[in-house]
Amino acid sequence: MFVSIVLGLSCFKLLLLPAYRSTDFEVHRNWLAITHSLPIDQWYVEDTSEWTLDYPPLFAWFEWLMSKVAYYFDPEMLKVSNLNYASDMTILFQRLSVIVTDLVYAYGCKLCSEQVSRSCGKRDDVVTPLFLLLFGNAGLLLVDHIHFQYNGFLYGILFISIARLLQKRELESALWFSVLLNLKHIYLYIAPAYFIYLLRSYCLASVVEGRVRLRTLATAFFRLVKLGAVVLGVFTLSFGPFLVRGQFNQVLSRLFPFKRGLSHAYWAPNFWALYNFADKILLVGGSKLGMVNSSSQASMTGGLVQEFEHSVLPSVSPTITLLATLLSILPCLISLWNTPYNPWQFVRALILCAFGSYMFGWHVHEKAIMMVVLPLGLVCMQRKAEAQLFVVLSIVGHFSLFPLFFTPHETPIKVCALLLHAMYTLHILGTHYPEPRSSQRSLLPSLPLCTVLETHYLLGLIPVLLFQQLGHKFLGWEASLPFLPLMLISVYCAVGVTYCWIRYTYLVLSSAKRGKRKAH
Repeated sequence: MFVSIVLGLSCFKLLLLPAYRSTDFEVHRNWLAITHSLPIDQWYVEDTSEWTLDYPPLFAWFEWLMSKVAYYFDPEMLKVSNLNYASDMTILFQRLSVIVTDLVYAYGCKLCSEQVSRSCGKRDDVVTPLFLLLFGNAGLLLVDHIHFQYNGFLYGILFISIARLLQKRELESALWFSVLLNLKHIYLYIAPAYFIYLLRSYCLASVVEGRVRLRTLATAFFRLVKLGAVVLGVFTLSFGPFLVRGQFNQVLSRLFPFKRGLSHAYWAPNFWALYNFADKILLVGGSKLGMVNSSSQASMTGGLVQEFEHSVLPSVSPTITLLATLLSILPCLISLWNTPYNPWQFVRALILCAFGSYMFGWHVHEKAIMMVVLPLGLVCMQRKAEAQLFVVLSIVGHFSLFPLFFTPHETPIKVCALLLHAMYTLHILGTHYPEPRSSQRSLLPSLPLCTVLETHYLLGLIPVLLFQQLGHKFLGWEASLPFLPLMLISVYCAVGVTYCWIRYTYLVLSSAKRGKRKAH
């Protein structure tokens, strides 16, 4: 069954070969050329293209490996000087490379689905539906196979790491997560959950739970050494070649460029989107009342990646976003420390770490919502409350990606992908958590697993989409208010994402507290 699902979805992905491609297509083509044509000491120095190599070294080696295959498709794509090169064979290779590397994601989904089945009492009706729910995710389909990225490959490694931890194979989990960090450093957002769980439940287990004896201290020290050796070994293999060449600082400068604005060109629907919107409202209202100088208008709605100052509200620095992120994830980390040996509680802490960084991080990309949606899919069949939140967040999160696909040809694809995934999610989870007959008779109808308020909020996405596609142009606001549709989508989705973050934080912390009381 797994093979049939993978083959079927892979064939569908082949139909998207001629679809719209973002600048990320040229980014990865350029990285293929850099790693294939230049010596290693030039990889993080080369700047012929504006799309310089800015992923960790293991991803550079991943590109180098793919370039060996790309050579047989079209060697011209591997020339650094061939900027914006996109021959038919280049497009074919790039698209196929994403489809093939999705097999890693399929394997990770299979492992995690089997672990979820065990946690549900080895129910056979869980594995295949959950596998299809995860592997057929609409957001990954749109972002990887239209927009163009390798997120499926990366999330596959994350899921393998999570599965190994659920199997109590902590060192293997740490190994895979270390590999993931050296492929894409955005996963540093969820590293605190790994650190706390492995330290408390693996390294210090014998010391904290038993009497502090020489034997228990030796066990803890030996485990800490093994864990450190695994993690440092991966980082040494990754960064070592650049460290010996004296390029470590150069690599870091590429990985962490802070000269970007608080929000991405299109605001990710998080707390800062609401903050930016509030600043705009105060500016417009204050200008009309003569309380604010209209000439102080911020440039944050220009749709550009740049630094900007807020007009009325205090401007936000990277330090503030870091503090806000740390404060948002601190409660779940404390809870994780106090409820050890529960790998599923680790998964929930991981989700909250991803959620907190998405809500309050600096220059968050809209695609980062997938770091919350996908792991949340792992727990949606364990508790009904988590299934309810997954329904809302997956629909809102996938809808928030729509502005990435702005050409008319992709509109039917993105809408159908969202609707199909949403209907399948509602069907599978609605079957898994059947509603009592008494609750099925309501004056105000609602979607399965959703309250009336949540249902009406989700239905509100329809007029938002219609305004973006038709209403904005029909009203003649394209010239005077060009950024309005993007701002509307961002702010509307930010309301739903914030709602899910607040509810899930409360759910995880309160359930952990109840579990701790029962343990005592």
